Amino acid sequence: MNSNLIHVINQHKETVKVSLTLKEESQRFTKLLYKAFYDCDTDAEQALKELEVLFVKIRNIACPQIKNLPCKRWDDFKSNIPDLYTNLKKDAEAIFNNDPASQSVEEIYLAYPGFFAISTYRMARVFYKLKLPLIPRLMTEYAHCITGIDIHPGANIGDSFFIDHGTGVVIGETTEIHSNVKVYQGVTLGALTVKKQYQDTKRHPTIESNVTIYANATILGGDTIIGKNSVIGGNTWLTESVPENSIVTHNHKVEVFAKTKK
Repeated sequence: MNSNLIHVINQHKETVKVSLTLKEESQRFTKLLYKAFYDCDTDAEQALKELEVLFVKIRNIACPQIKNLPCKRWDDFKSNIPDLYTNLKKDAEAIFNNDPASQSVEEIYLAYPGFFAISTYRMARVFYKLKLPLIPRLMTEYAHCITGIDIHPGANIGDSFFIDHGTGVVIGETTEIHSNVKVYQGVTLGALTVKKQYQDTKRHPTIESNVTIYANATILGGDTIIGKNSVIGGNTWLTESVPENSIVTHNHKVEVFAKTKK
C-alpha cells in the first residue's frame, strides 16, 4: 500500500517539478531586500552579501540550465538598485503627500500595505525584465497574500504611484500606468477576455498621468485608454476609452424611507 502511494507521488513529482524552496527563498529575498532598503537596524553591506547568495540560489533553482554560468548575474540585478530605490522614494512621497491620514514617511514604510505591494512589484519587475522565470510572480504573490493587492510584475507602472487602502486591487500583466496615478481599494485593471490565444497581446488598459480611480471601479481591455487628468468614480465599469480631463461617474439611486410606526 505505502509503496504504491509513494510511487504515485513520485511519478507526479516527475511530471510537475515544483520547488517549494524556490517559493520560500524568493519570499526571504523580498523581505531582506525591503529591510536592506528601509530598516535602520539592518546593516546594508551585510544584507547585500546575503542577498547575493540568495539571488544565486533562487536563480539556479528557477533556471537549472544556467546553474554556475555567468548568465543573469547578481551584478545585473544590483545595477538596478539605485533607480529602484529612487522610484520607491517617489512612491512613498506620493502616498504621504496625497493621504491626509498619513502622519510621517516612516509610517508609510511601516504601515501602508499599498507601499509594501508597490515596493515588492518594483523589486519583482527587475527580475521580470531580466527574464528570470517564476521568481517575479512568487515575489508579487507574496505581497498579494499579505496585502490583498495583486500586481502582476509584467505591468508597466510609472513614477509616484499611490494605492490607498488597497484591499482587492488587481492590476493585470499588460497594464500600463503612467506617472502620478492614484488607485483606491477594489479597483480592477483587467482583460476583456481570458482566452489563452491572447496571451501575447495587450489585454489590459492604459492609465495616463494624473488619473484618480476611486474604489471598486473596473476598467477592462487592451484598447481602453483613460486620458490624463481624469477622475474615475467609484463602482464604474469601463470597457471603452475616456478622453483626457474627464470625470466618469456611476449613476446609482439611493432611496431613504421612514420606518412605518407599529
